[in-house]
Amino acid sequence: MLKIFTSCMFLLLLAFPVSAAQTPASLKNVISALEKGYEGLQDVQADFSQKTTISAVGREQKGSGELLLKRPASATAMFRFNYTKPKQQIISNGKQVWFYTPENKQVLVNDVSTMFSGGNSIALSYLTGLGHVSSDFDITFAGESRDKNGNYQLELIPKKASSVLTKLQLTVSADAVEQLIVSGDVKNIFPIVSSVIHDAGGNLTRIDYSRPRVNKGIDNTKFNFKIPEGVEVIKP
Repeated sequence: MLKIFTSCMFLLLLAFPVSAAQTPASLKNVISALEKGYEGLQDVQADFSQKTTISAVGREQKGSGELLLKRPASATAMFRFNYTKPKQQIISNGKQVWFYTPENKQVLVNDVSTMFSGGNSIALSYLTGLGHVSSDFDITFAGESRDKNGNYQLELIPKKASSVLTKLQLTVSADAVEQLIVSGDVKNIFPIVSSVIHDAGGNLTRIDYSRPRVNKGIDNTKFNFKIPEGVEVIKP
């Protein structure tokens, strides 16, 4: 479950309606639209749905809920995943991470620095919106460079090996790319339509986001967690 959670941190990628660009864009244009989209990110609240395929047992796990993310200018990002299915919460104030499962009456507590150490540090980079795909990944168009809606499909291989990420697939909004080509700027901060994480165990995690509300000024108190009475605390 912890590995699945860590994979989720790569996937702070939110969707919005798209339409096909009139002419195919270059790979450079698509990457620029992706990177420029992160520059204005301060905070975001969105709905999400998740599907993880466990390779070893050929089983799928599905989840859905709401995400809150805040990227303070001088601190590590804070985030909160409120799962409605299954019922659980993943919360971080930028220093600690709490993984709370009320059904089991347990909360796993870990330091952010420990969870995202080594090769997993790239997850924190993209969670904060500070990552630059062109420096962290080798990027190509997928076998089919565009989906049925005209959006651009990329395959990204990390330059630094990580057990939680061997390949990342992104679908980038054709509208965002077209905006960049026409105006030189990306007006929509979240140009990602969908994303899929591949880990070293052959597992796949897909997360789709909807109804993003961007830069609304989420209060820091949303990222605090008070451990309920009677809940077992587990530390690594």
